[in-house]
This record gives sequence, structure tokens and C-alpha cells, in this order.
Amino acid sequence: MTPTSFLPLIHLALAEDLSADGTLLADLTAGDVTSTATLAPDAQLRAHIIAKQAGVVAGLLVAAEVFRVVDEALQVDILVPEGSRVAKGDVLMRVAGPGRSLLVAERTALNFLGRMSGIATLTSQFVKAIEGTGTRMLDTRKTLPGFRALDKYAVRMGGGTNHRMGLYDMAMIKDNHIDAAGGIEAAVHRVREAKGDQFPIEVEVRDLAELAVALKVPVNRIMLDNMSLADMREAVRLTGGKVELEASGNVTLETVRAIAETGVDFISSGALTHSVQVFDVSMKVGN
Repeated sequence: MTPTSFLPLIHLALAEDLSADGTLLADLTAGDVTSTATLAPDAQLRAHIIAKQAGVVAGLLVAAEVFRVVDEALQVDILVPEGSRVAKGDVLMRVAGPGRSLLVAERTALNFLGRMSGIATLTSQFVKAIEGTGTRMLDTRKTLPGFRALDKYAVRMGGGTNHRMGLYDMAMIKDNHIDAAGGIEAAVHRVREAKGDQFPIEVEVRDLAELAVALKVPVNRIMLDNMSLADMREAVRLTGGKVELEASGNVTLETVRAIAETGVDFISSGALTHSVQVFDVSMKVGN
């Protein structure tokens, strides 16, 4: 994750908070009706951001950048490492400086931090559930539009592994591609003919019959889509480690351990990023 992946999002978030027409004001504090009325222009404040629940923190770097974008005079001290497990009541960050600027940045900074920490916390729960199996937990492309880099960064902070970042870095042949191309073999052949070995190829299979076909063509990974546990175990046996296997579909915290114990290499779940429960954080003014 680099600043180029989140600075435009910070600018967009601040603009929607401070301007009716979505314009990023030259003086950001001018858009805050309440703070400009209640605080003197030279008022200085100190504040700390605390965790209001236990979990895994991600997005501290983004939150810190929000404060800096609003006002470079704000001094930010991050007190815990990214990806660390925190307890309820732990202080995550301290901020000090011009009071109006600090309050302007507050909600935007907390929104980023809360969403990203929510993803990291949920991911860590899935990773913990499959601990010791050798299976790795993957995310998907079911991310908030525009937030792909941040959502997937948060997955990494929670101990998960990123699947492809987008359509551009892997050939992932799914059911619609297969049906449109006339079958698995035809679809894989077309990708190899068009792209050679430039990209890894993953193919989705819906049953053991399709798996048998996929094992005959040159692919890097096979996705077992919505298969039963018995079929997944049989798929692992038939594959014999020759190709990576990824399980997908109906993955929950209650089912993920049993899926991992079938012997698959990866389990992917869109729930890591598409059903985020925001991690509860707050900012309190004071020493």
C-alpha cells in the first residue's frame, strides 16, 4: 500500500464532508460550521484515538495521513504497530495541534481506521479458525469500489493472503467464461494462445467431472466451487498435489475449519471485505 492508493480517497472523503458541491476547499476548516463557530482560530487541542473493542488494527497510516492532509501542523504519534492485536481501551494514536483542523479530520480518519480494522479483525478470526491445517485464507474482488488496495491491505494485516488484485493480473476462468468458450479445455487453450505464460491461470470447476477435465489442461490452480466436503476431499485425493486447489462458496466462521481439513491449499471468502462490521474506535480530546 502506497500513498497513491489512498490519497485520492482521502481527498474525496474530505470534500464530501466539507463542501456541498464536493469541491476540496483551499481552507478545509472553513467547511466545518460547528468547529469554526465554537473554537477560536488559534485554539490548540490534544486528543487520543482509542479502541473500544478488542481486535486487530489496520489503517493507522491512512488515518494519520488524513490529519496531515487537513493540516501539516497537526502532530501525529502512532502508538501501536499496524496489524497488532489490541484490547478494549488501548490508545492507538495521539494527535495534537490546531483545534479546528483536528476536529475537521476526526470523522474521516476514524472512518478509514474503523473499516480497515474491521476487515483485519474478521480476517484474523478466519485465520485463527484454520490454524495448523496449512490452508491459507484468501480474499476476493468483492471490495468496496475504489477501496481495493485498502481492503486487501487490511486482509494482509489480519493474517490473510491476497487473491488477484484485479482482472489484470491473473486469468481466472469462471463458469460464464467456460460456458461462453464451449468448455474448460477450449477456454484454457484460448487463454494460453492469447497470453502464453504471461499470467497464472485458475479455472473454476463445479463438480468432480469438471475437475477431471481441468486436471488434463495446463493450469496453475483449480477452484472448487460450492462443493460438498466429501467432494472436496475426493478432489484433493484425485489431484494428488499436482495443482493448487482453492475452495470457495458458503464459507463462514462455522464451516471454514471443516473445509480446511479436507486438504485444500486455499479458501477464499468475499465476506472478509463485502460484509464489514466496522471496528469501534473513537477520538477523545484531552491529555
